[in-house]
Amino acid sequence: MAGKTSGKATEGASSRATKTAAGKPAAPRAQAKRAAGAPASSASGSGAPVLLSGGNPQIPKGYGDAPVQAYIAAMPGWKREVGKRLDALIERSVPGVRKAVKWNSPFYGTEDDSWFLSFHCLAKYVKVTFFRGASLRPAPPVESKYPQVRYAHVPEDGAFDEAQFAGWVRQASRLPGERM
Repeated sequence: MAGKTSGKATEGASSRATKTAAGKPAAPRAQAKRAAGAPASSASGSGAPVLLSGGNPQIPKGYGDAPVQAYIAAMPGWKREVGKRLDALIERSVPGVRKAVKWNSPFYGTEDDSWFLSFHCLAKYVKVTFFRGASLRPAPPVESKYPQVRYAHVPEDGAFDEAQFAGWVRQASRLPGERM
């Protein structure tokens, strides 16, 4: 900060601040990650992406297969295999599917910036989001606070009905996508 601040809250916060190797205060988000035992950042020279809460990889926004494959490669442990299976099923179900990584999640669509599906790592499962899931038959099992959105969760054991999932993907790809 350019100016000086005063007050006990600021003093207390700065006295507890974690220092970087250069002796400068670390950013608050970086402090929380280090406190949680997560890697500091890919900028630290390790090359490994930062894992956000639930083990979700922080991958730069990008379009095409390469950023999606980078996201999948960075998924930790059992989640990586789930990501590979989901990606392969989506590609088989919708030949020529368009891909992107936005908001640290892979997105799949049939037109530029029009998406029907995304997935995201959480602590105990990989959450698959069908943006128009309420229109699918049968609808994916998990409701959302958004009336059109439905979720399917893939747990650590990787158990999910691949035939049902492929059917949802094919149906979802024929519906109008979400513009994001």
